[in-house]
Amino acid sequence: MTRFHFTLHHTDAHCRARRSTFHTPHGPVEMPAFMPVGTQGTVKGLTIDMVGNTGAQMVLSNTYHLALRPTERVVKELGGLHGFMRWNGPILTDSGGFQLFSLAQMTKISEQAAVFRSHIDGSLLELSPERAIQIQEDLGSDVAMVLDHVIALPAEDAAIRAACERTIRWAGRCQAAAKRPEQAQFAIVQGGLNPALRIWCAEELAKLDFPGYAVGGLSVGEAPAEMYKVLDEVCPAMPVNKPRYLMGVGTPMDLLNAVRRGIDLFDCVLPTRNGRNATAYTDAGTLKLRNLKHQLDTQPVEAGCPCPCCQHSRGYIRHLFMADEMLGPMLLSAHNLTYFQRLLAGARAAIEQDRFVEYYDQKIAGWSSSPPNPAE
Repeated sequence: MTRFHFTLHHTDAHCRARRSTFHTPHGPVEMPAFMPVGTQGTVKGLTIDMVGNTGAQMVLSNTYHLALRPTERVVKELGGLHGFMRWNGPILTDSGGFQLFSLAQMTKISEQAAVFRSHIDGSLLELSPERAIQIQEDLGSDVAMVLDHVIALPAEDAAIRAACERTIRWAGRCQAAAKRPEQAQFAIVQGGLNPALRIWCAEELAKLDFPGYAVGGLSVGEAPAEMYKVLDEVCPAMPVNKPRYLMGVGTPMDLLNAVRRGIDLFDCVLPTRNGRNATAYTDAGTLKLRNLKHQLDTQPVEAGCPCPCCQHSRGYIRHLFMADEMLGPMLLSAHNLTYFQRLLAGARAAIEQDRFVEYYDQKIAGWSSSPPNPAE
């Protein structure tokens, strides 16, 4: 795909952290990078200009949700996701595969397709690999994720392998269904917590030569150490010359641990979800801004942060939440997204200078420096 190419600039001398660029029709993505989640065509609580001002380069939207409401036809008529959202940068759309896991009780899966019962009105939506790609082509995203089979963990190895095999078959069907050369597809490596199955799935998908590869089915309740162990095994099995995307992850600590193991791209709802719930990310750990101790605090949430939230005092931000003013969640969501972008910008600079491990140690020490407060 000539419209998409990946440049690996440097791998840190002391770990597997990578500094790279993914070039798309709507501009480059400097990686490691974090995508804010705009599930329904909006990053909750923020205007698209606010999202851009956090430093975000690429955003994510969800195929399943947009197919239900307002439907892909409406989005296409209104200019595709770029025109619909007024976002000029790259957009990635999730295939709906995660809903096989999150909406399992409302889903029937066969070899042909997954059939969902809408969480909105109970109507049926059949999502085959071909339909998932057709929806994403109508949405007009730069990157379309293939439809994969995500299963809940723990699970028997036989069930995990069956899901891997279906994921590989569905990936081939997604590839065959593609009609838009200006949209790249990323395949998704499954395999649960079984390293051998992860490696096998990665190697089989690599034979199909997708423009990028994701690691799916993690951050679904397993311990962080289990996720890191999977990444230790699967990253070396993934193509070196393609982007590596860890889906649905995660906390700042998860991001740096995954970067250290060779992951390039992330998305997660945590920055905005926690922002709406008065939790701020900082280099000294998280702050619970509803706590009484912040009532008279004149400090910003984080000194030196350029976001609009940090132009105000912690006391003011606390007041907004205590008064149920919508500005509080908006400002704190903007802060958290800015924090994630600054964290990965720092990681990019550190990798270029072969000092990512030092950067990692510095951040971990800061997050661990203030012991948990029982009141928080």
